[in-house]
Amino acid sequence: MSGACVISLGSINVDFQVRTDRWPDAGETLLGHDFLMTGGGKGANVAILARRLGVPAMLIGRVGDDVLAGEALRPLREAGVDLEHVWKTTGWATAVSMIVVRPDGRKTIILAANANDSWPETDANAVAKVVNNAPSGSVLVVDLEVPRFIVRAAAEAARRRSLPVVLDPSPADRMEDDLYELIDVITPNPSEGRLLTGVGIESPDDAERAARTLLERGVPAVCQKLAGGGCMVVTEDGNHHVAAEDVDVVDTTGAGDAFAGAMGVALFEGQALVDAARFAVAAATAAVTTYGSQEAYPSRDELDRMLSRLPPIVSGDGR
Repeated sequence: MSGACVISLGSINVDFQVRTDRWPDAGETLLGHDFLMTGGGKGANVAILARRLGVPAMLIGRVGDDVLAGEALRPLREAGVDLEHVWKTTGWATAVSMIVVRPDGRKTIILAANANDSWPETDANAVAKVVNNAPSGSVLVVDLEVPRFIVRAAAEAARRRSLPVVLDPSPADRMEDDLYELIDVITPNPSEGRLLTGVGIESPDDAERAARTLLERGVPAVCQKLAGGGCMVVTEDGNHHVAAEDVDVVDTTGAGDAFAGAMGVALFEGQALVDAARFAVAAATAAVTTYGSQEAYPSRDELDRMLSRLPPIVSGDGR
């Protein structure tokens, strides 16, 4: 890619999704409806979101050598994502995510990581080279659904280039202490925030407390997401409660990826951190109003309309 872009490093899946009226009991066969097979994965979703918003995007990841690889990559190709650095792993299956969504929009996911975990050690150098060669002005967005040594290599290369790094710490049990100082913004959801800090996040005050624990580990900015939508943005200079619009939640699948992708887009466009967080909240809020993940991501006009409806930011002093 000749110009600056959002570089997304992370998982690439095929999602198999259904709706049910409730969670199934143990041993029960529960009938579902609204079956959806679509491209997914955190890395892929971030890249799709960037393209939906009109920003150039490059994806770094791995798929298998099976028929599902084409299904995973088709929407990315159609969206114009640069796939030069998506590699196929011989003898591995493409990752598959099996998703069940309840009427309240909450979901449960079983992920077979497959090719997402198939990176050889030598790929660390290849990934670092891609980031080293990225045009100035690019932004790196990463998740933890690929091996940690790959994430570390990319983040170190971005740090050498002074490229902003956004980390979605999912799954949180893969987070390592030496990553905090390599990233610029971390975006945990409430469950991830609790696992990383031990703080149960039931309120904005809880979110601020958890975020300050993460600041002490070396990350400059924390966007701690809240269960009902919105987030707390916390830096050494202060805290900012970015609330979400109250919407009818249809499906929360992929909302966190929309948040991370929109954060990357906003930083790419030069928005200040708090404005970028508001932009990300608007994207995530729009995403939960439609069934599916990539299918639900807003256009720029749709995101702007959601932005206009968000409540004002409430800011406080640093502590």
